[in-house]
Order: sequence, then structure tokens, then C-alpha cells
Amino acid sequence: MLDHTLPLLAQGYAWLPDLTRRKGPGPVRTRLMGKPAIALRGPQAVSFFYDENHVRRRTALPEPILSTLFGKGAVHTLDGEEHRRRKAMFVSALKDATAVTVLAERVAEEWERAVKEWAGRSQVTLFDDVSLLLTRAVCAWAGVPLTGHPSDRHPDDAARQTAQDLVAMVDGFATAGPRHWKARSARKRQEERFARLIEEIRSAGHEPSDAPSVVEAVAAHREADGRLLDPRTAAVEVLNVLRPTVAVTWFTVFGAHALHRHPALRERLATEGDGYARAFAHEVRRFYPFAPFVAGLAPSDLEWQGEHIAEGSMILLDLYGQNHDPGLWKAPYRFDPERFHGRVPGRDELVPQGGGDASAGHRCPGEDVTLAVLTTLLPRLARLDYRVPEQDLRIPLHRVPTRPRSGFVITDVR
Repeated sequence: MLDHTLPLLAQGYAWLPDLTRRKGPGPVRTRLMGKPAIALRGPQAVSFFYDENHVRRRTALPEPILSTLFGKGAVHTLDGEEHRRRKAMFVSALKDATAVTVLAERVAEEWERAVKEWAGRSQVTLFDDVSLLLTRAVCAWAGVPLTGHPSDRHPDDAARQTAQDLVAMVDGFATAGPRHWKARSARKRQEERFARLIEEIRSAGHEPSDAPSVVEAVAAHREADGRLLDPRTAAVEVLNVLRPTVAVTWFTVFGAHALHRHPALRERLATEGDGYARAFAHEVRRFYPFAPFVAGLAPSDLEWQGEHIAEGSMILLDLYGQNHDPGLWKAPYRFDPERFHGRVPGRDELVPQGGGDASAGHRCPGEDVTLAVLTTLLPRLARLDYRVPEQDLRIPLHRVPTRPRSGFVITDVR
């Protein structure tokens, strides 16, 4: 089989769905980075993929992704009991309803602050400004100080640098060239900063409170052998709370794009409350491209629906393809929040951020945060009075992660 690494880099989100269409129904076999690979999709495939007996992650993630998106030693690279213990630290923070509500309230406060400032500007690039307000909100919520150096020219310099770095880590993980090296530099800078913060918290000698902040909880976390995380790994895990929250910027801007393309939906989103807002958020996450697929390695010889999977093979779960599969979704390339109005999507049906069990498995525990942030921001965006000037709003599928080319510029904010 030909190696498809270069076609993947060239085609982005379209690569795996196109390959599936050409090869017909069933699993698709290919090669990536020199390894044999098999690509799966569908709820049963999600269940298979997130079974720890079927996929190993410890050595599955390539170094360029660890040095940009996740960080070396991150929870994403662990398996078994080691993973479950580390994951519990995230679940306690990101799936606690009260904590998520507090974060959403912080986001709402930052939105109101930002909108007042936008009214005095000639134009606003929504992508940049939403990433900044989310950075401020999640850092305040997580107990992370956004203080700058005395030489900073503006009080917001530290917040802007942090926002830019968190965005860069996501923006440069799946590419070569300048975006990738910018992502590496951003991660190095922020890991060093947060490692110092962890050391400061530990040297202060305070016992964690009954409701510790995220950064305090990570600083106090002990592995199964009783050891504290080393400061650099602790920094990685703090970033693995902040970075995904700021990544909701992508979905927020996609929501703005959807409102621009479908203005008839604006009034419903602005007025109908959380039920419709949640349906709209689900449809944004389904319709727009975010993660193309997730991958792991087969720990032993396996079988999937009669197909042999050799030990060491790469197993791909086609997220973008599943979210646009006509066998699962009627008119999958039509934006239609009604498909989720009044119903909760199945656990392994809608998979923009992966599938499986978020509490114990490898599913992103931050999905509740994503939905809370989107149901906070999208109705407010629908109620905001602004103009969308002529600009390039195309969303290129070859770019991973993608977004509107212009960043979604708005003017005349009132």
C-alpha cells in the first residue's frame, strides 16, 4: 500500500472521507508515517476504539503533536490505571456542574466587558478577540494569574501573549513550517511559565482548600506511587485545561459563520433559551470541521467485523467523516440545529471531540465546558448588533485546524 501521509497533509479533513468513498463501505486500509493503518467510523467503531484492550496511546502520538498540542507526559499519552488516576483530576474540575457554571459566568462577564470595548473600535476580528476573552475567563477561573512583567507596555500584554500562545498550540499541531514552529515556541514559553507557578505554589506550603483551584489541584496531585507530578508535567496538565477551553474560539467563530449564512436562525437563538442554544451548539460542533480523526496503536492482533488488525497497526477513528455520514445524519451537509432540538445525541454518535466515556476513558472531559461556553456566547452573539463587511469567509478543508480565512471581521458593533 502507498503511504498516504503526504495526501493527508495536502487534503486535510477531506482526505479520509474521500478515501472511504473511493474504497467503498467498511474499514479502509492505508499507511501513515510508514505504518499500516485501518480507518473506522460509526458508533460501534467508537466503542471499539475507546476500549483500552484495542488501542494503546503511550507511544501512538508523534513527537510533533506532543511538542505542540498536548505536551510531553500529558494524560493523553497514558493507558490503564495510570491514565484513570490522572484523568480523575480533570474530571473533578471539568465535569462538576457548579464549577462549569462558574466558568460560564466568568465567560459571560468577559463577553460584556469585551463588547463595551468593541463599540469604540472601527473593526473587530472575532477570532482574536474571543480567544482573548476566553483566556481571561478560564485563567481567572483556574486560579492562574495573568500578571505581566513590569516592562510590559500595556496591562493586557500578559493576557494577549497567553491567548496567542494557547491559540498557536492548537493552530500549529498538524502542519509543517512557520505555524508549527510558532506552536513549539508557544508551548515552551508557557510550560516554563507554569512550571515556575507550580513551584511557587508548592514552596508556599499551603494545604489545598476544600475547593482548590485547578492550578492548586494539579500542584497537589499525586500519581499512583504517591509522587507529585514534576513541575514541567504539572505545567503540561494545567495547559491541558486552559488550551481546550480557549480552543472553543474555533466553534464560537463557526457559530458566527453559521448565523451569517443562515440569518433566519438568529432570532430563535437570541430568544428561545438554553434548549435551542444547546441544539445550535451541537450542530455547530457536528457541521463544522474541528478534529479530522483520532488515532492509536493496536496493542495485539485484533479483529474488527471480520477484518484482521495486526499488532502495532495504526487505528484511526474518522471523526469528521462520522459527523457527516449520511447513514447517521439526514442531509449531513446541511446546517440544521433542529436535528438536536429536544434530543440529546448518543454518546458515540456525535464525536467532534472524540467518543467513549469521559469519566474513565479517553473522551475529552471538557465537552461539558465546551457546551457551557457555547450556550453562553452564541445567544449573546445572536443578540449583538454588528455588520459583517466584505471579506474572505471561506473555510479551507486542507488546513487543519481550519477557520474562516478572515478570522470573521465585524464592524459597527452596538
